[in-house]
Amino acid sequence: MISRRHILFNLTIIIIPWLSLLFLDKRNIKRYIPASVIIGIVEFVSHIYGHRNKWWKFYDKPKSFIRDELPFDIGPYVPLSIWILKASYGNFKKFVLLNATANALFTFVFMPFLKKIKIIRLNRLNYFQFFFYIHYKAYLLYGAQYLFEKVRPQRLGSRF
Repeated sequence: MISRRHILFNLTIIIIPWLSLLFLDKRNIKRYIPASVIIGIVEFVSHIYGHRNKWWKFYDKPKSFIRDELPFDIGPYVPLSIWILKASYGNFKKFVLLNATANALFTFVFMPFLKKIKIIRLNRLNYFQFFFYIHYKAYLLYGAQYLFEKVRPQRLGSRF
C-alpha cells in the first residue's frame, strides 16, 4: 500500500519543478526543451534498466514503476535540464560544474534524506556509482543541445 508521504512526495517532485518554469521566458523553454525531453527519455530507459537490475529499492509495496520511478522522470528531470542549460549553455566548464554540483547534492544529500523518510534507498549501487549513473547523462544533454543548435536554422532576428 502506498503511504501518504509517498503520494505527497510524488506530487511535490512533479508539480514544483514544472511550476518553476513559469519564471523562464518562452524563448528559453522553446530553445532548450527538445534536448531536455530527449534526455528525459534516456533517463526513462535508464530507470527501466535500473529497476530491472534492482539498483534501488522503494519501501512501499507492491512495487510499481509508474508510482516509484516515473515521478522522478516526469518531475524534476526535464525542468532541471532546461534550467541548467539556460544557466550555462555555451560555457562547457560551467555546465559540467553546475551539473556535477546538482547531481552530487541529489546523490549525497537528497538520497540519504529519502532513505531516512523511507521512500527509496540504494540497493546494488553505492552513492559514488549512483552519482556516475545520473551524471553521465549531462554530457548527452550538452551534446544533444549542441546538435539542436547546429541543425536549427540561424535566422536574422531569430528569437532563439
